[in-house]
Amino acid sequence: MARVFPEGFEALEPFADWAIPTEKARYTKRITSTMDELDAFYDVAFPLLKTGTARLESISMEDISEPDKRLLWLFCSLVTVAFSVEAWRQPRVPDSGASSIDAIVEPAV
Repeated sequence: MARVFPEGFEALEPFADWAIPTEKARYTKRITSTMDELDAFYDVAFPLLKTGTARLESISMEDISEPDKRLLWLFCSLVTVAFSVEAWRQPRVPDSGASSIDAIVEPAV
């Protein structure tokens, strides 16, 4: 079976659906997820962030592999859910009504 993420990040495999390439889609997944789902993702991904960041910083974006690209997108999702888990304890921004994110330009990865 092919790995979704690079070797050493096998613990993230159950969260492969968080490897989302666009900010708008990451935001949508966050607000449509339960806190139990956000907590489960955060609890596995956050401890791997330092190692993952070091790995990604050592890779040229021109030569990035598909597993490393998915790892990058997954950590972008982690950033998207962090405040929900660490501060708000809910998927939506408190007292924000019907909020959304409209990225004008996405990174080319």
